[in-house]
Amino acid sequence: MDGRISEYLADDITETEIEEEDSLLTAGEAADLLHVHINTVRKWSNLGILPSFRIGPRGDRRFRKRDLMTFLLK
Repeated sequence: MDGRISEYLADDITETEIEEEDSLLTAGEAADLLHVHINTVRKWSNLGILPSFRIGPRGDRRFRKRDLMTFLLK
């Protein structure tokens, strides 16, 4: 990700907020949080850029909000 973009997205994120965020988000919710298309989130997950969990018989992805916030700070 372009450093300028991550700086813009991470402006208001503090370390305390990262520690407090253990909720799981769907791929769509993760895309909204990161301001990218859902297919980008899926691609980043497939490439190992974004850690995710697979749940249920369909293998739906879930993302920890903490991981997404950490990603924004990189």
